[in-house]
Amino acid sequence: MQTVLGANGQIGRELARCLKREYADNNIDKTAGKIRLVSRNPQQVNGTDELVAADLLDAEQTSRAVEGSSVVYLTAGLPMNTQMWIDQWGVIMYNVIAACEQHKAKLVFFDNTYMYPQTSEVQTETTRFEPHGLKGVVREEIANDLLEAMKQGRVEALICRAPEFYGPGLTQSITTTTVIEPLKAGKKAKVFLRDDTLRTLIYTPDASRAMALLGNTPDAFGQTWHLPCDDNRLTYREFVQLAAKAFGTKPAYTIVKKWQLVLAGLFNQRICDTTELLPRYAVDNLFDSSKFKQRFPEFKATSIAEGLRVIAGGK
Repeated sequence: MQTVLGANGQIGRELARCLKREYADNNIDKTAGKIRLVSRNPQQVNGTDELVAADLLDAEQTSRAVEGSSVVYLTAGLPMNTQMWIDQWGVIMYNVIAACEQHKAKLVFFDNTYMYPQTSEVQTETTRFEPHGLKGVVREEIANDLLEAMKQGRVEALICRAPEFYGPGLTQSITTTTVIEPLKAGKKAKVFLRDDTLRTLIYTPDASRAMALLGNTPDAFGQTWHLPCDDNRLTYREFVQLAAKAFGTKPAYTIVKKWQLVLAGLFNQRICDTTELLPRYAVDNLFDSSKFKQRFPEFKATSIAEGLRVIAGGK
C-alpha cells in the first residue's frame, strides 16, 4: 500500500496518477500496489484508489490513515497564512512521524526551499538553513524534526525538495498567479521586483514523477534530494516571451516594486504573508538538481518550452 497524505493538491493528484501508472499496475503483488489517498475530503484520481478521510492535526486519524502502508508521501500544503503555518505544521509533522514509526512505514516528505538563504548562491542538498521570515523558520523546524527522527532510527524517510512550481491543472504559485494565468487570458503579467534575474522552476508532473521514483528506490532513503528541473534557467523577461508565444498572446508585463507590494500587503493579508519571499526575486535563484540527475540519468526533466506548451493545451 502506497499512501498519499494531502492528496487533493496538484502534487498529490499527479503523484497518485504516477504511482498507479508506473508502480501499481506493474506490481505482481496487487496488495503492495494499492494506492490510498488521504485528505479531509479525498477524491478519486484513478478510479480505483482507496479513499480515507483524515485530519492530519489529529493523531488518531493520522495513525489510521497510515496503518497498512509501506510508503507514505507527505504532500500536504497549507494556505499562505503565516499564523496557520506556525500553529499547524509542527503538529502535522509530529503526527505523521509518529504514525509512520508506529506502523513501520517509510516516509517521503515533499519539502520546499523556504529555509534556504534567499541569495544567489547555488542551492544543493547540503545548503545551510538560513530562513528569511517566519514561514521559513517553520519549514526549517519541521525539516529538522524529520532529520532528527531519521538520525534516531525512529523512521526510514527521505526528503525531496522543490523550488517554485509551474504546470498544468490547479498549480498554485506566484509565477502561475501573476504571470502564466494573466498571459493565458490575454492580460498583462506582473513580475516581482526584477525581470532580469534567473529563475529555477519545477514542472509539477516532473516533481510528482520524481517523488514516486524516489519512494520506490530503496537506497534513496536516509537522504535529501533536490527534484529535477530544467537547467536552462530563464529570466522573467525571457519566460514572459516564451509563455506569450505558447499562448498566442502579447508578451506584456509590469514590474511590481517592493514598496508597491508592501503597501498592498497593508490591505491584503495574503499579499502580506507573501512579502517574506520577496528577496528570492531580487537575485538569481540557482536550485541545483544534479544529484538526482546523476543517480537517475534516464529521468528526463521537461523543458520550460514544453511545459508551457502543455499548459497552453498542447498534447
